[in-house]
Formats: sequence, C-alpha cells, structure tokens
Amino acid sequence: MWRDLTPIGRDKTTNGYRRYAWTEADADCRTWFKEQAQNRGLTYEVDRNGNQWAWLGDPEAGDAIVTGSHLDSVPDGGAFDGPLGVVSSFAALDELRARGAHPTKPLAIVNFGDEEGARFGLACVGSRLTAGQLTRDQAYALRDADGLSLPRAMERAGYDPDAIGPDPERLARIGAFVELHIEQGRALDDTNNPVGVASAIWPHGRWRFDFHGEANHAGTTRIEDRRDPMLTYANTVLAARKKAKLAGALATFGKVSVEPNGVNAIASLVRGWLDSRAADEETLAAVVGEIERAAVERGQRDGVDVRVTRESFTPVVEFAHDLRDQLSGLLGGVPILPTGAGHDAGILSASVPTAMLFVRNPTGVSHSPAETAGEDDCLAGVAALAEVLEGLACH
Repeated sequence: MWRDLTPIGRDKTTNGYRRYAWTEADADCRTWFKEQAQNRGLTYEVDRNGNQWAWLGDPEAGDAIVTGSHLDSVPDGGAFDGPLGVVSSFAALDELRARGAHPTKPLAIVNFGDEEGARFGLACVGSRLTAGQLTRDQAYALRDADGLSLPRAMERAGYDPDAIGPDPERLARIGAFVELHIEQGRALDDTNNPVGVASAIWPHGRWRFDFHGEANHAGTTRIEDRRDPMLTYANTVLAARKKAKLAGALATFGKVSVEPNGVNAIASLVRGWLDSRAADEETLAAVVGEIERAAVERGQRDGVDVRVTRESFTPVVEFAHDLRDQLSGLLGGVPILPTGAGHDAGILSASVPTAMLFVRNPTGVSHSPAETAGEDDCLAGVAALAEVLEGLACH
C-alpha cells in the first residue's frame, strides 16, 4: 500500500507532498482508497461532504467501530501525517481477518476530506461539515488563493456541492471512532515506546492579522514619511514568539501575503496568519490577546491600521476517558499523552466517543518532508490498532 500511495502528489524538488483538497493529487488518493476498499470486498460509499467510507458489515446497523484518518497534506508535508492512519486501518483489518476474528459490530474505515485546510484555510472541513460545526453558508464562503470557491472546486472534482451539510444520520451509526496518527512530537521516543494513546488535544485556532499601510516608492520615500506594514508585521511575529514562550504556549506565523508584493515598493497590505495553541483556553485567549495588543501598539507607531479576524477555533478536547482507558488497557498500559495538533477525532469528539493512537516519530518533525517513522513502529501501530478493533468490535 505504501508503495502505491507514496508517489501521489509528491513534489520532485522538495520531496514533500502537495495533496490539496479537490485537486488531481487528491483525486488520485481517493481512487487509491476506493481500490483498497473494493480489493477487500468492502462496501464503498462517499457521504454528502465528500468523505470516503469502506464498510465491513451493515452500514445501517449502528454502533459501528470506525477508524481511519485523512490523505491530504499541508504544503510540502510529510508522508505519514494522515496516510499512516488510513494505511494502518486497512492493514489492521487484514490482520483481523488473518486471525479469524469475527466482528459482532460493523467496522468502517474513513478518509476525511480536507483535514489540513491547506487550500481553503480551514482545517477539518470534511469532519466539521459532518458534525455540523461548519455551516453550508460558511463552507460556501471559503476561497482558495486563486479566489476559487470550495463548492466550485468540489464541482470541478465531480462532487455535488449542493449536498454538503450536517450529517447526523451518519454520526448516529458510529459507536466509537479511533484514529491512528503519527506522533507530532518526541514524547514516545523519549520514553522508548512505539505506541501511545492520546489524552487530550490542546485548544487551538487561526487568526488573520491584516496590516494596512500605504504603498509607496522604496527608493524615494523618506523613512519618516513611510507607513510600512511590513515593520508592524515583523514586530508582531517577534512578539508572538515572546508572548507564547512566557505563557508556555505556542504561536506561529506560518503564512503571509503581501500587496503589491514588489521588490522596490513599500507594501500597502501585509496579511499574516497566526496559529496559536495552549494547554487551556484561558491561556490561549490571553496569549492571542497580548499578541494583538502588541500589533496594535506597534501599528500606531508605524501609522499602520491593524485588524484581527478569528478564522477558526477548536476548544480543548478531552477524549472519552472510558474509551481512552479501555484502549490503554487493551494495549498493556501504553503511555497516555496530550497533543497540540488538531485532528478529525477532535472534531467528532463532540458527537461520538473518540480516541487516538500515536505511533513513535523519532525526530519529532511533522508537516515536513523530514517526518518519519520506522517500519517496525508502523507495524507495531498496525498490531495495536488490530488489538483495539478486535477488543471493541469482536466481543
């Protein structure tokens, strides 16, 4: 499976992946998923929001045990973030069949669409729509960097955008959802464990900072006459690092756009996107508030108008304690650890019992071509997921 999936959407220059929602690479990943389902004789379907499902057993029976993850990527992302969960799900099902296990509940594997939000700027679109955490109107308002709307992109990819929206009937089928994912950190490596169980997801969000200045000539405008938004932006980036470090939180400006974006022109507008995360919502709100205040204060000195828009927010997610503890018990008491990364499991946790398994990442690097996991650890993840699925669905 890895051999077939690895080349899809891989950039030859960076070796990173560019599997953006509703693109050719995304379509190729979806074809791969469908083929894996059909090769195993599973019932294949696509829901109203474009998420793919592969069912063993009656999809309508209810109390299903669902696993899976996503196949899309961030710009120049790694090979494991998302795909490891999907590949491992199919491999775990193969392992169950090899053991002769007989599920008494339906089993399903899912590929949630547009989890990373790389194209339209909002993470977990497929699961948010399904769970009713993103309205149809909000989804229709999403645009990519070229101005193409989400519904238009879906339509071009052969899907019906008129159908998108909450899907409570599908959620009602699910008894539990377990997502396997590469660890995006080094906690497991530090404790020499190949597999762990998630305890919680830190609250996190994305904020757009618009710095409005005045375009002018870089070679003729005196320093004292400038209203340069790049200065305010640069100071805000430094402030974000300082405020987050003092609070034990995380704050990152990882995306920026500049207008008119000329080498010999002072910018009229700099737009930067802040990603911030913390162990609790009070700390997160305080950190973002301090970053905004620093931006406004610097903007007043620079003659720059600062406007901040919250584009997304996910509150703290405490995974179902009974399910989490059951997984840890099934796996012999593996470590339980929190994460700062968002996942589809976090979105679904408000609607159904959810849990996560993590596979060791020896470098701790993620969202990068350097992301990696050893083959033995990946196989340990498959074995762990098979144990979990057998424990949940076969007894």
